[in-house]
Amino acid sequence: MNALSLFSLLPAPMRKKKIEFSSHTGNLALMRSCVRNFLDGYPFSEKERLLMVLGVDEACTNIIRYAYRLRDDQLIALSMEGLRKCVRMRLRDYGEQVAPQEMKGRSHDMIKPGGLGLYLIRNAFDEVDYLLKRRGTELVLTKNLEQKNEQKIVRTLLGSRIL
Repeated sequence: MNALSLFSLLPAPMRKKKIEFSSHTGNLALMRSCVRNFLDGYPFSEKERLLMVLGVDEACTNIIRYAYRLRDDQLIALSMEGLRKCVRMRLRDYGEQVAPQEMKGRSHDMIKPGGLGLYLIRNAFDEVDYLLKRRGTELVLTKNLEQKNEQKIVRTLLGSRIL
């Protein structure tokens, strides 16, 4: 058995979790805690975890601000799933749509408050997809599990002669 076939036999943490909450900013702390807890057990650095949590928080803030125009009684659904090669977060709202090409953050080297949310989201995740629905938007945030982590596991197994 070679290292690649051995890796395909290793169990991957396949988990799913879904939370729904109203668009009140007071719910964001609980949402951040849920995301942090979900990410436990995945091989992300502390910096990657922090950026992912902040990215989801920023996306929720944008939903509250732009899709729901600061209404605090609207539904936000967050689905989190751990797949074999990535972690995927899906944020669903039922508010006003903004075409992705119209979403413009400011230059990240400009010194002034605000406007860095999209930059933060795009840097926290490997893929950021906006899916316009009949009503509202689904934001799909994907963070790949690093190839180096897969290689590290295989090297560890090879080094201990499990093969």
